Amino acid sequence: MVISMKTTVEITDPLLASARAEAQRRGTTLRGLIEEGLRRVLSSPESAPFRLRDGSVGGPGPAIWDDLDHDSRLDVMYGDRA
Repeated sequence: MVISMKTTVEITDPLLASARAEAQRRGTTLRGLIEEGLRRVLSSPESAPFRLRDGSVGGPGPAIWDDLDHDSRLDVMYGDRA
């Protein structure tokens, strides 16, 4: 026995209009389209999280920052340019 529960979901107007049009094109209901989308998302393996590549260019690493206050960090970063 499948139990259904009503719930409220906020969807932007343009997305809702597109979803209604897609449901009509497929000959299904908005509810059916939403359920199909949720089933697909829940059954697929989670994709790997985005990882930003290491773009460091050398120089003093984070360990040096631990003992410095803000002004001292600026001195290290900008040296004589300040």
